[in-house]
Amino acid sequence: METGTSIDNNSYEGIKNGSWFIQFRNGCNPWMARYVYGLIFLLANLLAWALRDYGRGALTEMRKFKNCKDGGECLGTEGVLRVSFGCFLFYFIMFLSTVGTSKLHSSRDKWHSGWWFAKLFMWLGLVIFPFLLPSSIIQLYGEIAHFGAGVFLLIQLISIISFITWLNECFQAQKDAERCRVHVMLLATTAYTVCILGVILMYIWYVPDPSCLLNIFFITWTLFLIQLMTSISLHPKVNAGLLTPALMGLYVVFICWCAIRSEPVGEICNRKAEGSSKTDWLTIISFVVALLAMVIATFSTGVDSQCFQFRKEENHEEDAIPYGYGFFHFVFATGAMYFAMLLVGWNIHHSMKKWTIDVGWTSTWVRIVNEWLAVGVYIWMLVAPMVLKSRGTT
Repeated sequence: METGTSIDNNSYEGIKNGSWFIQFRNGCNPWMARYVYGLIFLLANLLAWALRDYGRGALTEMRKFKNCKDGGECLGTEGVLRVSFGCFLFYFIMFLSTVGTSKLHSSRDKWHSGWWFAKLFMWLGLVIFPFLLPSSIIQLYGEIAHFGAGVFLLIQLISIISFITWLNECFQAQKDAERCRVHVMLLATTAYTVCILGVILMYIWYVPDPSCLLNIFFITWTLFLIQLMTSISLHPKVNAGLLTPALMGLYVVFICWCAIRSEPVGEICNRKAEGSSKTDWLTIISFVVALLAMVIATFSTGVDSQCFQFRKEENHEEDAIPYGYGFFHFVFATGAMYFAMLLVGWNIHHSMKKWTIDVGWTSTWVRIVNEWLAVGVYIWMLVAPMVLKSRGTT
């Protein structure tokens, strides 16, 4: 028994350190499994999009479902919500069945990494199941999905901030401190330069008239938040350096740009959106890139379970799982709600144009609030040690 376990552990070590091709060639293992789950998630996204934009071609088939009322309530926004609900159920069941897994070669590890034919049929059944439900239940799910999508954004936010903090700590831990300091300064300077350039371009593109007060507020407030993060990071009692606020600055500028881009087509202050109101190759490419970026973001967040551990300790046990299975599936479950909100513009009573994603005033304000929340969480991570320490001494 011990020899068999040793062989399994050695083979798993080879798979872990090998290329993605080796991970796939060696069949059922947790490193290969995460890519398969990501592919299933991408297929669900594409199915939801197809029902929203081109579902009329399937109208005859949809009439077979009694709760679709001649097919109308299974297409468009409701079609997106039904596919999202099925995808959520699949990943939530996987979450419940794998949460707490800690060892390789256990029954739950084998369920997570294998049984693909059974899970494929389960996924198909769960995607079809919501089309048998009445519209009222789907509308209720749509309301709950707002909350679930918010949870996903929060998890993604903490994951990104944790990565930025980890990157800064890696630079500070380098043996050649002097040369490392030069690299940090170059990276921080480049990041701040891109931030300033991004702010200038947003003023040019999205403030064509002095009456665009809301866009002026969004962009100017973003600039203020970058300055605030930098000032707190450089405070003598914090002393977190320039790199983390610079990278956070890039992040909040990007979110601000996405928020303004989400403003409805036809607004006088969003000429970029007006210019792309016709479906052309650039609109299609932008949609595909946004869809893939969302899937990649869900995948990368799902494997980063350590960002929610207060003490990040390396587990050197040979049979320890490489990432938290339960957390991984929970992120994908909330990601299913998130992609539904993007495809319906965060408004379940709103119809979207073809080849558009995350457009509407609700989408804009969700992005803006997400930006402000990101800055708040980052500042708290900077000052929390100092605040908690002062409370402990009183």
